[in-house]
Amino acid sequence: MGPLHPATAEQLAATLGAALGDKARRVTVALGEVTVVVSASDYTAAALILRDAPGCQFEQLIDLCGIDYSEYADGRYDGRRFCVATHLLSVSLNQRVRLKVFCDDDDFPVVASLNSVWNSANWFEREAFDLFGIIFEGHNDLRRILTDYGFIGHPFRKDFPTTGHVEMRYDPEQKRVIYQPVTIEPREITPRVIREDNYGGLQ
Repeated sequence: MGPLHPATAEQLAATLGAALGDKARRVTVALGEVTVVVSASDYTAAALILRDAPGCQFEQLIDLCGIDYSEYADGRYDGRRFCVATHLLSVSLNQRVRLKVFCDDDDFPVVASLNSVWNSANWFEREAFDLFGIIFEGHNDLRRILTDYGFIGHPFRKDFPTTGHVEMRYDPEQKRVIYQPVTIEPREITPRVIREDNYGGLQ
């Protein structure tokens, strides 16, 4: 049974900071949520502490996603481009934390896989690999999960075109699906405003 009165966000932040020690680069509280940032080299060790240490006991990984910060703050951001954000839940202590780690290399983003710590990370890491191109070192089946076979690029990266690079269609002559360069031409759409006198009985 979890406690009737779980720790406040500030109390939890203090507990996590003490448990992680110098492995925590930053522990913050915003909007009642605790976020812990660790370096890529400490990622696995920090995850094990969060799972096993008294006062932490985050038994479940409930979400993991990639983030591309390249256009964050309208280009005024100058930190690492790719980040992995993991959301952890302690059922026994009725508390949550967000664990963030930034990839050291913007051109080849790599972090350790947490699949051996929480096996629920498996498909989440595959999704982040597919959509952001983040490599999870140690993952035993890292392959695309949402895009098509042979897909080129990572569609959630900010520099990926919204129209994509290729489109597919059925060719009746070849009697099969074919891929071809995108035929959509980008255009600027200006909304048309329609005004009617006395619309809805309003003057």
